Amino acid sequence: MDFTFNFYSIILIFCGAVTLFLSYHVYRKEGGAVRFFGIMMLSNAIWALAYGFELATSVLQHAKFFINIEYIGIATLPLNWFLFCLKLSGKEKWYKNKYNLGLLLFFPIVTILLVWTNEYHNLHYKYYYMDLTGDFPMVHIMPGISYQLFTVYFYTLLAIGSYLLIVKFRKADRIYKKQNYSIIIAAMIPWATNIVYLLGFRPLGNLDLTPFAFIATICLISIGIYRFKLFDILPVAREKVLELMQDGFIVLDTRYRVIDYNLAFKKYIPSAGDSKIIGKHITDLLPDQQSLVDFLNNNCSGKMEMSIQLKNTILDTEADIRFLNENQLSSEAIIIKLQDLTALREEALRSKTQADELQRLNHLKDRIFSIIAHDLRGPLVNLSEVLKMTSSGQISNEEFKTLSPALSKDILYTTDLLENILHWSRSQLKGHGINKEYFDLKSLVVNEVTYHLPSAVSKKIGIVQDVFPGALVYADMLMIQIVIRNILNNAIKFCNENCEITLNAVYKDHFIQLCISDNGIGMSRDIISKLFSGENLSTRGTMNEKGTGLGLVVCKDFMERNGGKLTVTSEVGKGSSFYISIPVEKEELSD
Repeated sequence: MDFTFNFYSIILIFCGAVTLFLSYHVYRKEGGAVRFFGIMMLSNAIWALAYGFELATSVLQHAKFFINIEYIGIATLPLNWFLFCLKLSGKEKWYKNKYNLGLLLFFPIVTILLVWTNEYHNLHYKYYYMDLTGDFPMVHIMPGISYQLFTVYFYTLLAIGSYLLIVKFRKADRIYKKQNYSIIIAAMIPWATNIVYLLGFRPLGNLDLTPFAFIATICLISIGIYRFKLFDILPVAREKVLELMQDGFIVLDTRYRVIDYNLAFKKYIPSAGDSKIIGKHITDLLPDQQSLVDFLNNNCSGKMEMSIQLKNTILDTEADIRFLNENQLSSEAIIIKLQDLTALREEALRSKTQADELQRLNHLKDRIFSIIAHDLRGPLVNLSEVLKMTSSGQISNEEFKTLSPALSKDILYTTDLLENILHWSRSQLKGHGINKEYFDLKSLVVNEVTYHLPSAVSKKIGIVQDVFPGALVYADMLMIQIVIRNILNNAIKFCNENCEITLNAVYKDHFIQLCISDNGIGMSRDIISKLFSGENLSTRGTMNEKGTGLGLVVCKDFMERNGGKLTVTSEVGKGSSFYISIPVEKEELSD
């Protein structure tokens, strides 16, 4: 091909090459809306380069070849502009619909095919020829129906995209005015240029100035991106970030009027129903906050606390106030972040409660290890020593019989202690399940009374049970058995001779309440307050029986795991009553 380069072709080829290089750089380095801008630059580069070579040739057939290449850029440029505007204005969900995107792609693809096959149907160009009357040869075209339809498509996408930008930037505050102006002016240039060309006002003959106009558009948008940092503080990105924040943000001018805010700010406004926030004075939105105004008058950044009276509550709020200096976006803006301290204080209280609970559990753990190291080891060592002395003949059979009651008590104590430790430890294991089932409470009580009868008889204590037959409860039977066994054992332990222990049950609000009462020595209020915490030191029984203080901790834990409750009343010298509330049906059916 022979080319005769002129001023316009050289300008187009140079600008097209630079735009092609920049499109690759932008697409590779950036993301989001800037990536669509890079694709739009590629379309413009193809158009500009091909049109530059078209203007440099005088052979119609060669010009036709470059026109076919041009339309790859011409047909995709309005589409890429439209996608760029959708992304920039936060409407990207629209083109993510495959049907909408397919409709958009249909027109450029059909247009390119019609241009490439125009000689068979003349739908896009009725005819075209090489006009030699100007300063240099240029192709003169007569548009066809396809050309006109594509022009409508071209202008429709340009119009909708420009409208989205104008609407979006009109709502943005003055912080972004330089970026806004660069985008809006850039959007208007191709409009004006192409309309003038189509209306027939052509000072340069058949020369189409539209690709030059798009080059100017890309230059202006590039200035917005890299000079004014358009996408570093993009309003769309700003809004998405701020609206996701739980804290309220508000931007004021020097007269303390609102110029921007996020949705979370509305929850701090007493008159939340008022939708007019922009332009209002801060005291109109947050009345009775003179301390805030005084803080603002000091012109110093910092934090302050204030209480905001809402309709049904009072918000304890921390205001973080920042005056933007001249090295930032604007020297005429004040940013206030409002943070609800109520939730933070509740979280702090929750953390303190958890820390206290952890400390209590650590104390209980240390207590258990101490019991294992001392109380559990002592009786076993004594038993071992007595057996060794009996085996070696140091103790006679008569002496062994004298010691056997004390050894029997030690073994019974050790067995109960070990059982409580094992059951409690097992219940604390993560993932340990509870085997709830329906069972007859009376049968369980009768078995436990029978089990403890020898101990009660030895102290001349009477046990009376009055649990009605057929009393079905829904719980883990083994756990309830351990609870009843521990409480019965304690009742016998703290009863004097000729005392009486009674067991009776009543139905009460979806629970059967089993009461185990005695008329023993009773407990003081101070002991009752520590009874279920593991803090209470074990006290010996009326006949010097040993205890650990761990059994009732296990009982309370087991009752809570079964959806029940364990309470106690007692009076010194008059006895104690333990109330065991056991569910009678499954939890999902209970109140």
